[in-house]
Amino acid sequence: MSQNTVTVNIANKSLKIACPLGEESALLAAAHDLSARFKDTQAKAQTNSSTEQTMMMTALNLAYDLQKEKEASEKEKLALQSKIELLQSTIEQALSSPSSTINQARDKAS
Repeated sequence: MSQNTVTVNIANKSLKIACPLGEESALLAAAHDLSARFKDTQAKAQTNSSTEQTMMMTALNLAYDLQKEKEASEKEKLALQSKIELLQSTIEQALSSPSSTINQARDKAS
C-alpha cells in the first residue's frame, strides 16, 4: 500500500506522519480535532499543566468519548437486532398463515 507523508500541527508541535494515499484529509481532520480538544482542555485546566499532562487529559477525554460511543452503538445494535427478529417472526407468521388458511379451506371443501 502506498503512503504519503502529511505534516500536522498539534499543541504547537509540527509532526510528519506517514499516511495511506487517499486518507490525508481524514488525518488532517483528526489532527485538527485533536488540536482543538487540546486547546479546550488547556483552557479548562485550573493549574498550569505541562503540555504532556494536557495531552494525556485530552487523550483520556477522547478515550472516554470513544467508550461512550461504543456503548451507544452496542445498545443500538441490540435494539436493531431485536427489531429484525420481530420482523422475521412477523413475516414467518404471515407466510405460514395464508397457507394454513388455504389448507383449512381445502379440507372443508373435501
